[in-house]
Amino acid sequence: TPATVMGTQRRIKWVLPLLLALVTLPEARAGILDNRIDPVCDLPDKLVREIEGYQPIVNAIVSRIFVGDFAGKTWQSLSELVDTFGARLAGSEQLEKAIDYVVDGMKRDGLENVHTENASVPHWVRGFESAQLVAPFKKNLPLLGLGTTVGTPRGGIIADVIAVESFKEFEAFTPEQVKGKIVVFVPPWQGYGKTVAYRSHGASVAAKKGAAATLIRSITPFSIGSPHTGVQDYEDGVRKIPTACITVEDAEMILRKYRRGETLTIHLEMEDRNLEPFISRNTIAELVGTTYQNNQVVVVSGHLDSWDVGVGAMDDGGGALISWKALTYLKAMGFRPRRTIRAILWTGEELGLWGGQAYREAHQANEKEEFNFFFESDIGTFEPKGLDFSGNKEAECIFREIVKLMTPLNATEFETPTDGGPDISHWTSRGFPGASLIN
Repeated sequence: TPATVMGTQRRIKWVLPLLLALVTLPEARAGILDNRIDPVCDLPDKLVREIEGYQPIVNAIVSRIFVGDFAGKTWQSLSELVDTFGARLAGSEQLEKAIDYVVDGMKRDGLENVHTENASVPHWVRGFESAQLVAPFKKNLPLLGLGTTVGTPRGGIIADVIAVESFKEFEAFTPEQVKGKIVVFVPPWQGYGKTVAYRSHGASVAAKKGAAATLIRSITPFSIGSPHTGVQDYEDGVRKIPTACITVEDAEMILRKYRRGETLTIHLEMEDRNLEPFISRNTIAELVGTTYQNNQVVVVSGHLDSWDVGVGAMDDGGGALISWKALTYLKAMGFRPRRTIRAILWTGEELGLWGGQAYREAHQANEKEEFNFFFESDIGTFEPKGLDFSGNKEAECIFREIVKLMTPLNATEFETPTDGGPDISHWTSRGFPGASLIN
């Protein structure tokens, strides 16, 4: 039945990081070299046999998750988290309460070295937001201000529109043409990685030519008349102007009418504001290794914060919970890895990867000895397919063997090179091996 299929996919997703954490980099040291990828692998037969030897353990874990007493437990824990605390924006009371809740839960699960580490995060607060097309006809324009945006002056802004598809198209406009206008960027969907540049940088690009505000087509290929939020990044030394996302439908309508030569006027009012930075916390727990306790640590991670307009079940409550529960289930099954597995639930990811940055700075002095590998799940906890991998040749070859163990889950895809994930990019961008879950 559809319900059975969905439940099966959920259990597959929860078990994958648990298996990967257990078998990560057996006895080989995947060093911090370069990220050049060579698909030709020539691992020692002894190492290949060692990896293959984990298959019975993998099968036992899969069986316990699918039909044993762990079936559905992580999903239940996730639903309890989001139903109890709802949205968990960085700087909010709800996020800090959720962190306390997770710490208590990790201790109840018997995990080791449970603690938090401080991280300074932006404290941005969404206020009243409204946009209305006032000419050539009246129409409400649903919108969501982007993280860290400034607000409009009291009473808002009433201004004519310039609408463009791309930064290149915008280059043709002079500062005299742009001054005082609301610039609407309507980029066609080219995948998240490319299209998100308009949300991230559109405000500063337009402000350099004197724009009063920017509105951005929501960064999504699909829409049912609902705007998306996300973070934006003001450029240093450039005047800060209000910026928000509007729906795909409204953005494309505005572009069509503008290209027909019509004059469009929008009344934009936003009461968003930035307060003083807030001290939040990364949440950490461990399953201490038998051979390596404080070095060659394997990190499994997701972020606990969310946006304020949803409960963050998939972004990234699911990733946070599977990172936590991977350790819980390994301990409950009596498995003890050689390397310490450290679950980190990042804070402040949505507003700019602040938790990861703080953790990197705090652990930078001995990071080459401390860390062996970084996992992150922050692209949804849907049906698993395999791994997005970043690392050197030796680590890549080891992981090509490891993913073969995931055949019972049909999760053997292997993609490279990537950055591994947003928070762990603080390390993978500098040569540490890491991976994210393809789903």
